[in-house]
Amino acid sequence: MVSPSPAARPAPPTNVKGARVLVVEARYYDDISDELLAGAQGALDEAEAEGVVVTVPGALEIPAAIAILVEEAARAGQPYDAAVALGCVIRGETGHYDIVATESARALMDLSVTGRLPLGNGILTVETMEQALARARVSDLNKGAGAAEAALAVLSLKRAAAAAPVGED
Repeated sequence: MVSPSPAARPAPPTNVKGARVLVVEARYYDDISDELLAGAQGALDEAEAEGVVVTVPGALEIPAAIAILVEEAARAGQPYDAAVALGCVIRGETGHYDIVATESARALMDLSVTGRLPLGNGILTVETMEQALARARVSDLNKGAGAAEAALAVLSLKRAAAAAPVGED
C-alpha cells in the first residue's frame, strides 16, 4: 500500500483552530524524534492549533505522561483538547520490542477511549532504522504529521458531535 505524499494530505478541519494539543515525545532516537516532532508541529501549525511539547525517555513512558498531564491541566483549568504520542520502537534481538510496542499502543487506546481524548498514535514500530527514518521524515511518509492530523480529525468529530442538536429526528 502506498501512503499519500505530504502534498496529498487533506486540509485540516476548520473547527480545531485554537485547540490546545499535548504532544508527548520519546527521545530514545533523537534524529527520528526530531523528524516526528517537526511533522506533528507542522500539522498543528497548519490547523492553527497550539502544541505543548513534553519529552520522556521512551515509548512506555508516553501513556503515563499523557494521563498525568491531561489530568493536571484539567485540574488547573487549562485542559488539553487532544494529545499526540511520538516515538519509535525498533525490533531488537529480544522480546522487549513486543512488550513496548503492544503495551504502549494498548495504554494509548485505553486513555483515548476511557477519557474520550482525541489521540494520535505516532509511535513507530519498525524492524530497522531505515524503516523508521522513512516513516519519520517530513519529506517522506511524515508519520508525525499523520498522528497530529488523526488527533485533530477526532477532535473535529468530537466538537461537531457536541454542537449537534440532540434528539432531533
